Amino acid sequence: MREEQQLADRRWMRLALDMAAQAVAAGEVPVGAVLVNAAGEYVAGAHNAPIATHDPSAHAEMRVLRAAALQVENYRLTGSTLYVTLEPCIMCAGAMLHARVDRLVYGAADPKAGAVESLYQLFNDSRFNHHIQVEAGLLAEESATLLRDFFRARRVRPREDP
Repeated sequence: MREEQQLADRRWMRLALDMAAQAVAAGEVPVGAVLVNAAGEYVAGAHNAPIATHDPSAHAEMRVLRAAALQVENYRLTGSTLYVTLEPCIMCAGAMLHARVDRLVYGAADPKAGAVESLYQLFNDSRFNHHIQVEAGLLAEESATLLRDFFRARRVRPREDP
């Protein structure tokens, strides 16, 4: 069973990476997310879109949680697994707790804003009545490379002649 889960995790994370690539094409920070239900079926996918939507909450995780809740017609997403290419921030981690996501699988750590393991450990707080199982580091290098390449390209500016 564990090997089957690992294969499924890689499959869904690859789809999240595809979503992140769509973000790059749209000029957004390359983060992608996919939500799968308890039966292992695709429910929703999304990428970052705060620039295009003029919405600071339009992170990939928030967008996928909204889309999934509409799809299943319930704001509770019990039994679900969220795959995301970057460790979630406080906002996204909080929304996952409220949605009752069962499991989080993420790629790259986020030392500047990660709220799962890097900067904060929100899911380790025993005062919450819901707890999320975490698998960190799946396809982390691919996720980190997308981010590095995106920000490197943004830092490169053509020189203007005097």
